[in-house]
Amino acid sequence: MRAGVSRGERGVRPALRRALGRVAYAFGTHLSRALVFVFARWEVVGAEHVPREGAVVLVANHLHLFDPPLVIASSPRQLHPMAKRELFEVPLIGWYFWLLGAFPVRRFSADVGALRAARGLLRSGQAVLMFPEGTRSRDTLLHAALPGAATVALLADAPVLPVAITGTEQIRVPGIFFAWMRGRRPPIRVVFGPPSPLATSASEPRRAELATDELMRRIAALLPEARRGAYAGPPGGEPVVARAATRPPTS
Repeated sequence: MRAGVSRGERGVRPALRRALGRVAYAFGTHLSRALVFVFARWEVVGAEHVPREGAVVLVANHLHLFDPPLVIASSPRQLHPMAKRELFEVPLIGWYFWLLGAFPVRRFSADVGALRAARGLLRSGQAVLMFPEGTRSRDTLLHAALPGAATVALLADAPVLPVAITGTEQIRVPGIFFAWMRGRRPPIRVVFGPPSPLATSASEPRRAELATDELMRRIAALLPEARRGAYAGPPGGEPVVARAATRPPTS
């Protein structure tokens, strides 16, 4: 094959991927918005806090599988979510996640590749969405978080924006359809807090642990007091952080 044709192919493929990615993102966002608008009473608070450009790490609590598309639908800006690696191995679904701009993570392990992917996105000025708890909370409370999100923010020197989700634990299929037919739509609320850099000093020997405790307390401050769980107490003392070996996956 001639060199000119090869260069042309190399130029078309990234452009085609970007075009397909825009279509996939728009489709997914509009579909999520339509679903939550029809089947729930949806409230978004603080969307103006999401910066329109520049690197930022959005960190949220996790109650339901619908949380990532819900936060994406609530955001005025495109987000790149971290998703469990298993999803990328499912035919069609994995391809869609790839187009969406998501990146895979091997949960409950020190996945260096995922951290590098997140750092690369941030260094190119993108917004990354992460769920520090690593899995869904079955009791709606905040649980000790893994240090991955804080590590990414520190490595990329990016601000952290907390996101608090309430109500998605009420989503059950087919129950939500019957509730909708009876006119009983569950309230779902997404609250965006202001972005700011992590205050943890680079010289701290337990930097990632302290930063993890800090960002989770920012999320806790946006949640009802009864849902703050492991981060209900005042800051200070021993930081609350999970160890990968102690967090078996539940989803």
